[in-house]
Amino acid sequence: MLSQLMILFGFFSLVLVMVYWVNRAVNLFGDLIADGHTGGIFLEFTLLSLPAVIGIVLPIAAFAAAVYVTNRASNDSELTVVQAAGFSPWRLARPVLVFGVIIGAMMAVLTHALVPLSIAQLREREAEISGSVSARLLHEGTFLHPTKGVTFYIREISPEGELRDVFLSDRRQEGREVIYTARTAYILRGNGGDTMLTMVEGIAETLRLSDNSLSTTTFTDLTYDISGLITPDRRPGRRARQIGTLELLTDTEAVAEEVNDSVGEVLEEAHMRFEQPLLCVVAALIGYAALMTGSFSRFGVTRQIVGAIFLLVLIKIIESAVSTPVRANGALWPLIYLPSIAGFAISALMLWRAARPRRPSAARRRQAASGAAA
Repeated sequence: MLSQLMILFGFFSLVLVMVYWVNRAVNLFGDLIADGHTGGIFLEFTLLSLPAVIGIVLPIAAFAAAVYVTNRASNDSELTVVQAAGFSPWRLARPVLVFGVIIGAMMAVLTHALVPLSIAQLREREAEISGSVSARLLHEGTFLHPTKGVTFYIREISPEGELRDVFLSDRRQEGREVIYTARTAYILRGNGGDTMLTMVEGIAETLRLSDNSLSTTTFTDLTYDISGLITPDRRPGRRARQIGTLELLTDTEAVAEEVNDSVGEVLEEAHMRFEQPLLCVVAALIGYAALMTGSFSRFGVTRQIVGAIFLLVLIKIIESAVSTPVRANGALWPLIYLPSIAGFAISALMLWRAARPRRPSAARRRQAASGAAA
């Protein structure tokens, strides 16, 4: 049974990850390519977002695998045979519990290590590309507005990096507009790290709106500082999701001040990293236990499956309900574990009910009695 659970879990995980990932990738592709980034940047960003996507789908895949395997075993009369051999629902729950613990261990690796690291790397790469000259300015045949009051245009970019037929309009100074046109231009780095646009063989036209006077200056070469048109390449501030669990728990107040969150929000983030693996175990047990409560029916186990889904929704509602008081008061962090405790209690209750011997109904007893009398 455990091997079947793992195989089905792998299948459902793959399908769900692809659905979530493709949905995210479509939006990300449009944003990055529209800003002039390459396919390599798009692939890097989608890979960095993958751990968080996997963390979302693991409980769902565990639940789906448990439901599917239990339903198939019931339809094939495998459960009937093993129960007739003396195996109780509690005994049959052992492989499901082991399966849930394995998935919980995977989730723990994600929540404590892979997700924080991927989010930290993703934020750094976002900061780097936001200050990329090539992404912000180097587009052929397009009028760009890198900042308010500035318009930039390049007709063509040669393979050697030469910008041909450059147009730059600067309207940032009130009452004054300057238009630069040049036959060629180059992007250079200054001694202080500033980014400079060196234009060759061009004209600078200055319009003063106060008296509508226009002055024209022809230049052989002119250097224009474009550092202000590009987002500075600064290291982004940390967020709670990218900080290690140990630091969140041992240096809570300092982290809260650094990330501008409350102590309760920091503790919620830390303890949710322990709660999410437990919820994977709960999801698997609920999927199994809900189907074990039903008796044989020609109409299948649709009612039990719907009930199991409702129980998962109920657990998510409890999870949302406890978040608000924990964020307001960090001392209430034990409430974070209430959803998993409720889930284990519900699973135990359903298994207890499934293990009770089912008595025949009154109508069946009367029918059996009349048959015996006859």
